[in-house]
Amino acid sequence: MSDIHGEYKAFAHVLRNGSGAVMKKIDDVFGDTLFEDQKEDLASLIYYPSEKLQYVKNQGRADSSWYRTTLYRLVSVCQIVSSKYTRSKVRKAMPENFRYVIEELITEKKEVLNKKAYYDEIINTIIEIGCADEFIVEMSNLIQRLVIDHLHIIGDIYDRGPGPHIIMDKLMSYHSVDIQWGNHDILWMGAAAGQWGCIANVIRICARYGNLDILEDGYGINLMPLATFAMEAYKDDPCTAFEMKGDANNYSILEEELGRKMHKAIAIIQFKLEGQLIRRHKEFHMEKRCLLHRIDPKKGMITLPDGKEYPLTDTYFPTIDWKKPYELTTEEKDVMERLDSAFRNCEKLQNHVRLLLDKGGLYKTYNGNLL
Repeated sequence: MSDIHGEYKAFAHVLRNGSGAVMKKIDDVFGDTLFEDQKEDLASLIYYPSEKLQYVKNQGRADSSWYRTTLYRLVSVCQIVSSKYTRSKVRKAMPENFRYVIEELITEKKEVLNKKAYYDEIINTIIEIGCADEFIVEMSNLIQRLVIDHLHIIGDIYDRGPGPHIIMDKLMSYHSVDIQWGNHDILWMGAAAGQWGCIANVIRICARYGNLDILEDGYGINLMPLATFAMEAYKDDPCTAFEMKGDANNYSILEEELGRKMHKAIAIIQFKLEGQLIRRHKEFHMEKRCLLHRIDPKKGMITLPDGKEYPLTDTYFPTIDWKKPYELTTEEKDVMERLDSAFRNCEKLQNHVRLLLDKGGLYKTYNGNLL
């Protein structure tokens, strides 16, 4: 999977269906013996077992006959998805509370003379003692687990979408994964290390996409210093050039206004910090990216390195000293010092970055493929 960009619901769905592999296994097992709607019904049960069980119960279909048929079908699918692994590997993947029962059902028993009666007795017992729901959930999870032997994440878990921290939580406990860093992942790694330019950029992107709650709720990073500074520095500025992207219906008018002000405040800070960085490192050859000193505040124009002049969509810059445009104000420095401490001392973020470091790299060659 690549370019997940915080879209945790889509990410979770692809993991559940094995990027279509679960449905393929169902086709392999049942071929023309089941109708398409029956196959889709079984697939949705495997993807979302708890939700599907409740749906079937609400429809009044969850009788002993449905349970018996469903359990046999799940066993058949589990047999085929486990067939490519060693018995030891399959056993380790099984849920502990049902390990023995599942092993009995999916393993060929040559010593059993009447196999159908033997399996019928196991299935009937599961139903009679009231364990069918739990067993279905565990079997479905096992199928999901066995369909994906190893997961490659190829770049950009973070930014834009609302739940990169949720994705990282899932990856923390995933059975087998490697990660090739994208530029957005490296940006967050830099922020976690306390690099001010990276911190500012991370916050700016969150503000731009209306995702500041990733930082506040997801990671517990206190943005109050930035909010207080933004409301004071830009109190008379509507900051209309810094509207949030995407659907802003989840925010009140006041929240949108604060979001715009915070977006502008951190953007200006980022431009200053990047300018400082570029000028400290001449070897980057990025002087063209330094733009603040190219602004004519009186005319409200900017002259780019190619000599072309453009009008600015925003001309209110109360925190810029035009003699030293890349220097942070005392208040901006204070904000960044507090944010620096918050990022470096966030245990959850540090754990997520440790996973990126432990399981990741810039590239990986796997099965002759460059990831």
